[in-house]
Amino acid sequence: MTKRLGIGMVGSGFNAKFHLLGFVGVRDADVLGVWSPNQNNAAETAGIAKKLGVGDAKPYPSITAMVEDPAIDALWLCGPNFARIENVEEIVSTIERGKGSLLGLACEKPLARNVSEAKKVLELVNKVGLPHGYLENQVFAPQVEVGRTLLWARGAKLTGRPYLARAAEEHSGPHGPWFWQGALQGGGVLNDMMCHSSLLVQHLLTDPTKPRSSVRPSRLTAHIASLKWTRPAYSKKLSATMGKDVNYDKSPAEDFASVVIEFETDDGHRVLGEATTSWSFVGAGLRLSAELLGPEYSLSWNSLDSGLKLFFSREVQGKSGEDLVEKQNAEMGQMPVVASEAAAYGYEAEDRHFVQCFLNKQKPSLTFDDGLQVVKVLMTAYMSAEQGRTVDFPPPGVDTFVPAVAKGTWKP
Repeated sequence: MTKRLGIGMVGSGFNAKFHLLGFVGVRDADVLGVWSPNQNNAAETAGIAKKLGVGDAKPYPSITAMVEDPAIDALWLCGPNFARIENVEEIVSTIERGKGSLLGLACEKPLARNVSEAKKVLELVNKVGLPHGYLENQVFAPQVEVGRTLLWARGAKLTGRPYLARAAEEHSGPHGPWFWQGALQGGGVLNDMMCHSSLLVQHLLTDPTKPRSSVRPSRLTAHIASLKWTRPAYSKKLSATMGKDVNYDKSPAEDFASVVIEFETDDGHRVLGEATTSWSFVGAGLRLSAELLGPEYSLSWNSLDSGLKLFFSREVQGKSGEDLVEKQNAEMGQMPVVASEAAAYGYEAEDRHFVQCFLNKQKPSLTFDDGLQVVKVLMTAYMSAEQGRTVDFPPPGVDTFVPAVAKGTWKP
């Protein structure tokens, strides 16, 4: 019988549930466990896994208990940024004490809140020889992968490499209070979502037959701003929704960020990546977009151009939800519907890739080393924004840098 990968989920929030939907399309894995500091949430998420048919999952009392269980072969680390080191330390400690072993550890973006923490995470897993994978779903989105492959195989082969990539992730704001708190999350929208867009532009500019290191960041120019959520009416609304610990009158985080990344390439060309992220976007819901341009060709992707649209008149009134699209903003009028979001956003292909790599003891296409590089890009972007100038990559001091947003000293 073909070996199946038994998976334990660390975390029970929005992201973990997206992975459960992704596992519906993965044939050689079973989600068998869930741990959360909130046992009720863990039990609920385990129940969702059973309902989806992705595994006979049960809640575990600790991460240690999952590592100790021989049925659990790998962990998907989907907890909050501020718990990252604590979670990884518990995993590594259990392995060091000989109480359990794992075929792999997959970690959601970003790898950590800053470079110092990211290096610590990488050091911990390497200490026990634990195989690792960095979960970045957008590079696995089917539209991205098919478009990139075709453009490089046809356009770039005949007329030359692409020279400009653009990527954006935009929505109206995160689900949970901790995302909005700079100290807990590590920053604002730049830290939360630029990890997607900055890696995606590099991915698009990289020849699929060559390593990611063939396209290297050399200089960054970044800007951050609070465009919406520090306006008095919206700051008040945000506190009412997310709780008193989220106070953008006193401790704001940026809700908009942009970065231009200059890349050096092995073939001697200068190429550019433009990335934008926003918590102040007003539209139907989450919008992912990307472009890739070369001498005689281009690619364009917008996740809200879904092909399916529904219209509801004023007579159709109901409670708000996210049944049409992630971060849905309306229930009336003409609305796009993103069918099978887990597949459309890349979770399904991503989960399939890491499962197969861990089962077959192969190095994933993205590891914690890539996650560390992404965090370096993010911290360099914050340095550029704070200094108001273009910064060489990697800049001096990036290894110990903590953004002003994370320290609570940033003033929009």
